[in-house]
Amino acid sequence: MRILMAVGKTTVNENLLTTFVSGFRHENGQVLVLHILEPVEPVAAPEMAQDYAPELEDEKQPACTLVERIAAELNRIGFTVRTEVVIGDITQTILDTAAAWPADLIVVGSRGQKGIREFLLGSIADSVARRAGCSVAIVRPPFSS
Repeated sequence: MRILMAVGKTTVNENLLTTFVSGFRHENGQVLVLHILEPVEPVAAPEMAQDYAPELEDEKQPACTLVERIAAELNRIGFTVRTEVVIGDITQTILDTAAAWPADLIVVGSRGQKGIREFLLGSIADSVARRAGCSVAIVRPPFSS
């Protein structure tokens, strides 16, 4: 099974990793750990490379460290893992990467925001789930009362 695990820079990653490790078998499992840096300006000028985003230079190394840490944990338990840190629109890059690889499953985290903020901004996880060409698992934070 080919699984694309899209990770962000939030604490959702710990819950995502814990749920993933307990819920998926590693036999013949290939995982692509993907982190997307979203530029401030969504579309690069035509004369610039599509992934040109100088404002993100300081974020590349921490992003690489993040995906490598998650990959090391998945490797330790037997998954075959590769990592990517790319620049682009988060939702579209997840969908494009899943289609190109091709992934059998996309695993994404959700912060569980509710109300007007999610309505206005939308949810990356929900958007991916609605538009993906494969199955999507959304890992939500633990319920706290």
